[in-house]
Amino acid sequence: MRIFEKTDFRIVDSRRTAYMVSGALLILSLGSFLARGLELGIDFRGGREFVVESAVELSATDIRLTLTETLGQAPEVKTYSDMSAGSVDALLIRTAGEGETTEIQNQIVTSIGAAFPESSPRVVKTDVVGPRFADDLRRGSIYAVFGSLLVIFVYVMIRFEWRFGLGAVAALFHDVAITLGLFSLLRGLVPFSLQIDQAIIAAFLTIVGYSLNDTVVIFDRIREFTNLYKTEPYNQVVNRSVNTTLSRTVITSTTTLLVVAILFIFGGEVLRGFAFALIIGILIGTYSSVFVATPVVVELHNRKLARQAATSVRRYRR
Repeated sequence: MRIFEKTDFRIVDSRRTAYMVSGALLILSLGSFLARGLELGIDFRGGREFVVESAVELSATDIRLTLTETLGQAPEVKTYSDMSAGSVDALLIRTAGEGETTEIQNQIVTSIGAAFPESSPRVVKTDVVGPRFADDLRRGSIYAVFGSLLVIFVYVMIRFEWRFGLGAVAALFHDVAITLGLFSLLRGLVPFSLQIDQAIIAAFLTIVGYSLNDTVVIFDRIREFTNLYKTEPYNQVVNRSVNTTLSRTVITSTTTLLVVAILFIFGGEVLRGFAFALIIGILIGTYSSVFVATPVVVELHNRKLARQAATSVRRYRR
């Protein structure tokens, strides 16, 4: 199946409109960061986690709703299986609620027992995520994201040239910043958690990889057509490259979005934030490959030609 097989969109000519759209989204994201901040999960701010066994199987969603009112905030609740202990009907409950560990534990057991009398809940394991561990994890996550951008820049620079590397990194930074901005802007406004935890960091790294794949495909076609159509203006070569890869880009993005949308709808509350990040990242990543990474390469190439022309004029005058 091929769509957009014979298109002639003037992508390069409309790049200034794309700059305004991206600039507005980045300003909105920055403003949301400053005004609302991000909702950090227990991984990044510390807290407590409890493994709770019960006589009957309990729904993680039902337990989350039950404990939200008791603890004053929505805890993380996941199905927990400890095969070494023979436990398969347990829940892992993580909360950043204030108070003594014993007090929080009693609140959890009492609330579950009251809501589900047949469950006979009991806490079999307790752990504390300390602030120091959370700080180390936060720092490691930042290093992971920026380290991946650096490695990607070096990779693209070696495979193509530094202008392509800068365009790729600009697009990836654009994707992560806007996705984070939407997490900040929409937290508390959507009916699911947008806490930043390890799963969300994994989603951001996945977004980086997905967006890079799209970008490299376009860059590879630009390099191919630059050697093939040497007499054409560079802007026209880039437009031709983007249009010939547009069908592949749209089909890949659409099929991926279908899978992630199914994960978002049927994956449960625990995976909803992760799937939401991927949906936003795929949409923004597809846009940035065409309207951010490629125009940056064009701008840098045009500046290179302008410098060369200015140098030639100065030499001629001498």
